[in-house]
Amino acid sequence: MKKILLATAALSLMAGAVLAQDKTKACFVYVGPIGDGGWTYQHHQGLMAVEAEFGDKVETAYQENVPEGADAERVLTQMALSGCDIIFTTSFGYMDATNAVAAKFPDVKFEHATGFKRDTPNVSTYNARFYEGRAVMGTIAGRMTKSNKIGYIGSFPIPEVIQGINASFIHAKKVNSDVTISVVWAYTWFDPAKEADAAKALIEQGVDVILAHTDSTAPLAEAAKTPGVIGFGQASDMEAYKPSPRVSSIIDNWAPYYIERVGAVIDGTWAQKDTWAGISGGEVLIGEITEAVPAEVKAEAEALAASIADGSYHPFTGPLNKQDGTPWLAEGVVANDGELAGLNFYVEGITGDIPK
Repeated sequence: MKKILLATAALSLMAGAVLAQDKTKACFVYVGPIGDGGWTYQHHQGLMAVEAEFGDKVETAYQENVPEGADAERVLTQMALSGCDIIFTTSFGYMDATNAVAAKFPDVKFEHATGFKRDTPNVSTYNARFYEGRAVMGTIAGRMTKSNKIGYIGSFPIPEVIQGINASFIHAKKVNSDVTISVVWAYTWFDPAKEADAAKALIEQGVDVILAHTDSTAPLAEAAKTPGVIGFGQASDMEAYKPSPRVSSIIDNWAPYYIERVGAVIDGTWAQKDTWAGISGGEVLIGEITEAVPAEVKAEAEALAASIADGSYHPFTGPLNKQDGTPWLAEGVVANDGELAGLNFYVEGITGDIPK
């Protein structure tokens, strides 16, 4: 009888081990804390969506506050060694580390957010057309400013951020020919103190509308201190600041992509690809436009978002010139994805230089 019980116990342990091995382990590397209220918060919402979708078929793990550079390579190596089947690296600066570690672990799938390098077959890249949402925010900014001065807090001078600055200005200018834009570079993705200082500097310059390309709610918190200054949620809704200063938001919706890609690992169909989705695919969402925005401005912004979604309008449609006045896009010509992915100049009307 004792032998039967021992055999049963052994079989039970073996079955448990097999079940554990059958789980797909999805791992995430975050540049900021999951409580940042913006970028990393939204990626973590995607992780939780994976858990809700697949239940006990998956195991998840994540690490917050991983600096871009050598530290990222160390963290990725540890994750690969820990049994991760798929690793999502969620910041532009993880690009080289992602590809370096992927080359050493060909059986692990790697997904890099906002990058473009796919050096080995086990690396995919994914991005969102944030510039589409910024065109909508720029329209609201151009209509709402009373000083005709809007500000933009940039993180790093990479194409994604330059796309955002240009898209915001182009669409503000379309509805308000007197508008100007001032750019302050924070040189960080997440540092609430630096982000607040950048917002304060813009407000001191007379800016009354602030767009931010950093990850915390600090710019909105700073805007809230000065009556008449408005801003927008960045990456997440940042609804705590409704109805003003947060009058709308760009929401990064990563959940569908994460569910799709983890599902592909589970069913064995994962293949390398590059994804760049936007409003039409639901990866970029426009948050509620609050009652602080006049009804006609809200309608105009919503119509723009709808035209982008149905493909009848592209935010980078000529005529557009470069900052120095030389032609870029002729009348009716749309910028192609290659041009946008490498965008390294301001459009005409923006003053100041892009840092090198």
